[in-house]
Amino acid sequence: MERSFIPNYATAMEWLNYHHLLYFCTVAHSGSIARAGEKLRLRPPTLSAQIRQLEGALGEKLFQREGRRLVLTEFGRMVLGYADEIFALGREMLDSVKGRRASRGLRLRVGVADAIPKLVALRLLQPARAIPEPLRVVCLEGRHEKLVAALALHDLDLVLSDVPTTTHLGVRAFSHLLGECGISFFARRGTAGRLAGRFPGSLDGAPFLLPTEDTALRRSLETWFDAQGIRPRIVGEFEDSALLEAFGQDGVGVFTAPSVIEKEVVRQHAVRVLGRTDKVRERFYAISAERRLRHPAVVALTAAARERLFG
Repeated sequence: MERSFIPNYATAMEWLNYHHLLYFCTVAHSGSIARAGEKLRLRPPTLSAQIRQLEGALGEKLFQREGRRLVLTEFGRMVLGYADEIFALGREMLDSVKGRRASRGLRLRVGVADAIPKLVALRLLQPARAIPEPLRVVCLEGRHEKLVAALALHDLDLVLSDVPTTTHLGVRAFSHLLGECGISFFARRGTAGRLAGRFPGSLDGAPFLLPTEDTALRRSLETWFDAQGIRPRIVGEFEDSALLEAFGQDGVGVFTAPSVIEKEVVRQHAVRVLGRTDKVRERFYAISAERRLRHPAVVALTAAARERLFG
């Protein structure tokens, strides 16, 4: 006789004490055992013992001492991310049971690499906000490597980057190509007038604002400059694309941006287009911790990028 599988939740929960998990969350967010003890009305020795029991159940340390400070370990940060989600879901369940509309909705935590132009990030994220479910987008910015590390710790749901992840980072992550395009060259009207001439030769000796040398775009641009016999006069190098464009808007030098946002760049920065090339390609990736994209907002933005923005 075939037996149906009925999960034994009592057995599955024996090893995880949710009171201990709550105590851990309170300590992590309070920053100290003493402050957490005041909130929970527990003596610090009792609270410390509860945390040790949770560490014993999980098999790893959740906190470490740095001088007088109590800080989370990498393992602790990962557990805190899950714990926050567990208690948020619990609050949402109570809201639903009581007939109230769940206040939390969906949350999308996105890391945006410094090299991604902000207008591109905006265009990529716009379709996510159009999904039927209420959505709160949390955006963090930083270097590619730091963001991918945060993704591995489940601090982020997605990373938007101009390069795919690599195995040398030691992180299990998957890169999904959203699309690619050529680049356009821009300058403020005064600078553009002085550079009037046949493109791209008019760029030779022109003041130029470039991304830093460790970026994919910088390497591609230098290869293209060499092929065209162009020697620009570099007047600025930037990690952050927004700061680079701000200098360009101020008339400091020529700068580039993906051609898919050409109209927005002209309108927002009051600059002129000097020319375009498809020989230099900018690529954009969605990097996830799982091979299959599941978050409805991520699925929506990925489809829109491939079908409309870069299609």
